[in-house]
Amino acid sequence: MAATVTSTATTGKTWDGGNEPMGASYGKMMMWFFIVSDALTFSGFLAAYGFSRFKFIGTWPIADEVFTHFPFLHGKEAPMYYVALMTFILIFSSVTMVLAVDAGHKLQKTKVAIYMLLTIIGGFIFLGSQAWEWKNFIKGEFGAIESKGGSVLQFVDATTGKRVALADFAAHLPTERVNKLSSNGIWFESAPALPTYSVEEVAEGLKAHQNVVIRTEDITKDKKKTVLSREESLKKIDDFALVVEGANLQHNEYGHKLFADFFFFITGFHGFHVFSGVVINILIFLNVLAGTYEKRRSYEMVEKVGLYWHFVDLVWVFVFTFFYLV
Repeated sequence: MAATVTSTATTGKTWDGGNEPMGASYGKMMMWFFIVSDALTFSGFLAAYGFSRFKFIGTWPIADEVFTHFPFLHGKEAPMYYVALMTFILIFSSVTMVLAVDAGHKLQKTKVAIYMLLTIIGGFIFLGSQAWEWKNFIKGEFGAIESKGGSVLQFVDATTGKRVALADFAAHLPTERVNKLSSNGIWFESAPALPTYSVEEVAEGLKAHQNVVIRTEDITKDKKKTVLSREESLKKIDDFALVVEGANLQHNEYGHKLFADFFFFITGFHGFHVFSGVVINILIFLNVLAGTYEKRRSYEMVEKVGLYWHFVDLVWVFVFTFFYLV
């Protein structure tokens, strides 16, 4: 009977809430609630991306052809190398966070500070890398043409099949183009900034360069984009509507517009989480230096921010897998 009473009392203490339900503090429980709700949000975004990609699978951009930049390797293609480096840096920062939490359990203030600082540095490097990646994605490298139907037409060398930039073949026609901007006195009209070349200049350049052909956004069975013959490419000139350089929320030189929309939204939303995590880590780091947690004899705040940081890292693994690799 006594054993039964003891068991009931223990069960009641475990489940009746209080300051530490399930043996976890209130702060940890709230962090777990936030992580679960945020995980559902990211799951919804990735699911929407997956459905959109499946719907437009025949025209979806190939990630290996989009993310080919690497610092100081100008003109050389390094598909996914930099994204892989970013991923490694973020995962490594998660390791230093684990070490900081472990040092906190042992009340080792100096080690906690060192590992927290390394985690913060890793977060800053990742954010800087993501900003650099956004810059290249927005700026573009080769340029393309958007047809009257909204599809993207790229240009390649007929012999090698490699992309050809508009600057390499577009003609220079003696025409005057005016940006409809308030700085030019045209305050009553609004229009996006003019591209480097006009549709006419691209068309004339295509006619003059026999080795340049058009590549459509349609993907073949061997997962390559369809390259048109020289005759087919010249027929496409009548379908030219707009010169596209780089990517934004309306136009995308790499292919389908939704690809750019999801790229900005998903990676931007994750980047905001990383930035928030870095700010919180800095605040906790300053408290560690001030000896706040040493006086409390508890580094639970380091553990709670560590949970958030691990979640941010885990989300990036899914983003990297579904957005870049698959």
